[in-house]
Amino acid sequence: MHANARMMHESTRSAADEMVMSESAMVGRVLRASTRGFTCGTQSNKIDSKHDFGAFVSAPVANDDSLRVIGLIYAVEIKDDLLVNELVMAEAVNASVLRDQRENRMVPMEISVLNVGYYYAGYQPVHSLPPRPPMSLSVVELCSGDLVYAFTQRHDFFPLVLNAAEVPSDDLLAAAIRYAVWAYPDDQRYAFLVRCGREIARQLSHDLKRLEHVLALIRPQA
Repeated sequence: MHANARMMHESTRSAADEMVMSESAMVGRVLRASTRGFTCGTQSNKIDSKHDFGAFVSAPVANDDSLRVIGLIYAVEIKDDLLVNELVMAEAVNASVLRDQRENRMVPMEISVLNVGYYYAGYQPVHSLPPRPPMSLSVVELCSGDLVYAFTQRHDFFPLVLNAAEVPSDDLLAAAIRYAVWAYPDDQRYAFLVRCGREIARQLSHDLKRLEHVLALIRPQA
């Protein structure tokens, strides 16, 4: 009996730990999606570093939990409502009202994501658009450091970003590279940035002004 109780307790604790870890990595839930990208939503009071511009996120592809799409956050929008409009127009707003608005009210926030790849569980990531989009209400999670490291070993996803007309492509690619560099050990970070710079130079060799801008954004600080 004691053994069964202990096993049940450990199982419950493990499930709780997994839930906490899942919630800590959760970016939001899918609102609408296509193979090109998707938009997910969450509450504005939950915004933090998981929602940074250029962050790597993933979501399960429709009807196949073993296949996940990988994308880059390229826009974060906090929606307004009637109360927000009234508060903005007011001459003075009480501090407690502002705090209640920011911490307690469920103001919606939308996060737009550009798809740059996908992967099957246990296999190397593929740098291409996914075969299907995520389903509505699927959980969107922040990619682990290990996944970011594996995904950025090659740079085949760079054209998907640089050629994306609907996003600030140059800044997005630079932000993704700066984000990904922290998935690398200290002694590999500089080499990673150099490899990225060389690949960008190859792909933007026809546009020197644009190339100079992107390289300046990823240049290591002295």
